[in-house]
Amino acid sequence: MTQEIINTKHQPSTSFPETADIESSSDDYAGRFAGAVGQWMLDVQERGVFKLLRDVAPGASILDIGGGHGQLAIPLARAGYNVTVLGSDPVCAKRIQALIDDGTCSFVVGNVIDLPFDDRAFDVVLSFRMLTHCTAWPTLIREMCRVTRGPVVLDYPTSQSVNAIAPFLFGAKKKVESNTRTWRLFKHREVFDVFEKNGFTGTSSYKQFFLPMVLHRMMKSRGLSSSMEGICRALELTRLAGSPVIARFDRS
Repeated sequence: MTQEIINTKHQPSTSFPETADIESSSDDYAGRFAGAVGQWMLDVQERGVFKLLRDVAPGASILDIGGGHGQLAIPLARAGYNVTVLGSDPVCAKRIQALIDDGTCSFVVGNVIDLPFDDRAFDVVLSFRMLTHCTAWPTLIREMCRVTRGPVVLDYPTSQSVNAIAPFLFGAKKKVESNTRTWRLFKHREVFDVFEKNGFTGTSSYKQFFLPMVLHRMMKSRGLSSSMEGICRALELTRLAGSPVIARFDRS
């Protein structure tokens, strides 16, 4: 299931076939997470990632594909991990430039579906805000599996959640998130099947929200959103039908 959206304003200086990270690395995109509600959403995401990586010690090498938005590169670098961000265009480095300048993060320009790294080059590979916008998403997964010697962690929105009503909320979503792009909802089995074809098994997951993110943006109340999601999590609604999903896959 896909939804139509506004294309990025920046024209890539490269000829790579998949450049969705250019938009997600922009200041305009970061504006979707401005304010207390946006920061709360990022806090939930960060908490989920660190929970899934609790057995990975600081100092481990982490490749963050399309991570120029800095949503995870920044907290991971500050936590002592050796982070490399791969972006499909030099402009993708803008929001993490301070990390690059102080040497706590590396940045590489490359093709997200033909990674310029050797097999098993990193301890962990991440990709957030990418799979849902990537047309060749099975190839992206294949490349993630190829270059890691440890786990792969990524996020994806699922139709097996309240997001099933997303088409009916699309008008409201465009009003609240004027820079919405083309995106895809997944069934869990679709994602897991591709990983299994590449020799990886799903080992743990963290479902972020039970209610649609656009609803939280419309409410504009961190306290109310946090309370509502807390109730949903306590009732195990989030575990059963939460989205987006943060999932960890390990080599079989």
